[in-house]
Amino acid sequence: MNEHDSERIAGLLEDDGYQRAGALEEADVMVLNTCCIRENADNKLYGALGRLKAVKAERPDALIAVAGCLAQKDRELVRERAGHVDVVFGTHNVHRAAELIDHARRHGPVVEILTETVRDDVEAFPSALPARRESEHSAWVTIQIGCDNSCTFCIVPAVRGPEISRPFGELVDEVRDLAASGVSEITLLGQNVNSYGRDLALSRRGSANGNSASAAGNSRVNVTSNGRGHAPADDDSWWCGPRWLADRRARPLFADLLRAVGEIDGIRRVRFTSPHPKDLRAETIAAMAEVPAVCEHLHLPLQSGSDTVLRAMQRGYTAERYLERLRAAREAVDDLAVSTDIIVGFPGETEHDFEQTLEVAAEARYDSAFTFIFSPRPGTAAADMGDRFVPHEVSVSRYERLRRVIERSSRLANEARIGRIEEVVVEGPSKKDPSVATGRSRRNTLVHFPSPDGPAPQPGTYARVEVTAAAANFLRGELVSIENAQAQAVAHSIEPARRLIPVAAV
Repeated sequence: MNEHDSERIAGLLEDDGYQRAGALEEADVMVLNTCCIRENADNKLYGALGRLKAVKAERPDALIAVAGCLAQKDRELVRERAGHVDVVFGTHNVHRAAELIDHARRHGPVVEILTETVRDDVEAFPSALPARRESEHSAWVTIQIGCDNSCTFCIVPAVRGPEISRPFGELVDEVRDLAASGVSEITLLGQNVNSYGRDLALSRRGSANGNSASAAGNSRVNVTSNGRGHAPADDDSWWCGPRWLADRRARPLFADLLRAVGEIDGIRRVRFTSPHPKDLRAETIAAMAEVPAVCEHLHLPLQSGSDTVLRAMQRGYTAERYLERLRAAREAVDDLAVSTDIIVGFPGETEHDFEQTLEVAAEARYDSAFTFIFSPRPGTAAADMGDRFVPHEVSVSRYERLRRVIERSSRLANEARIGRIEEVVVEGPSKKDPSVATGRSRRNTLVHFPSPDGPAPQPGTYARVEVTAAAANFLRGELVSIENAQAQAVAHSIEPARRLIPVAAV
């Protein structure tokens, strides 16, 4: 979500006449778009701002802007700690980036932090804004903003606000437009994607039943962000999708959305992140299994394998319930890869709790995992559990033990791919060796293979690669064939798009 917001900020600046600077020393504006999910994000931001102070001293007319979640959390503190910052804006007014930068240039420093998204503001959703995508073949699509969960470790609801879903028809139209522009891979984005549309269904059903409270709540979703204007008020299919007309339960619409966007011509891959285990429904698993475009990859955050810790986290499921849903997904979806998030050292975590996490991780056989040592975020319930904090050296030891379990399952999963043919979409040359192409399989595994003789495969090229070797975090292989050589030839004749000033995601 942070990177998607960065694309939108870059698009807004391009619309305002800016172009990407070739080097930091050439930039008239420097934007740091921040995350605050972990403590090291704070350290990275203020460290970067410290380094930029020298740049500002040499070129006082250059502007520094801080945006995103950390700006939303720290507000005026950003300028108190770094007085050379010119603009501070948060998650609810990304659409004002260019205006605020212009204001700072004309009138001096400005801090603008909105407390919530203006629900009838069409620009509240990132996809309402112009974007400069880093990739021509893939795109993020924001399907909802905010989060209604209350996980005690998470700052997201405080900085992103309550959950608001975009109208179903608007999303389908956006994906059609992306496909028409050459995008073949989309990733549906939301803080809790598989609860998408529950608010839409509740609101539309309430309106149909004459429920004034629910009807009034319709204003929270009465937005369109693609410039086509508002849909007719009585067009329920626009809001909730055609399948909902025959089943007006107040249920999430995510499975319907997967089917709809997966059927759009030109879309070869559909990904999504991140789902919540408590909301992983049977119809979503069925859509993953039945829609060819939906990739065989599920990111399902565990966070902990201890029921005691899960209750303290307010996650809404048990370890066994999590494993039941994981087993259901694997039984339905052939060749499914699974990744996860796990927090080590949550307040009150005992050695027994941690051993339960190791057991669940081993049973889950993850293909990959993002593992973190607990980081208290001010403003969250877990940050107030200081008397139960786990000693740092204990957390570090547990982290290393968990990492070894994850690496073992990742390596075994990748070694099982040796000899198979993987469909890989090329992302570009390897950073370490330009003669090697790098891409991702449908299972979201990084694949390296030597480029063929002649022009290197362009980003977005679909290739078939035979896997010859494996490590814990990637595969190596040999090119078997390139599927869209004609499209690759066309790509060589297209002049590269004009570039922008960089927008750094911190």
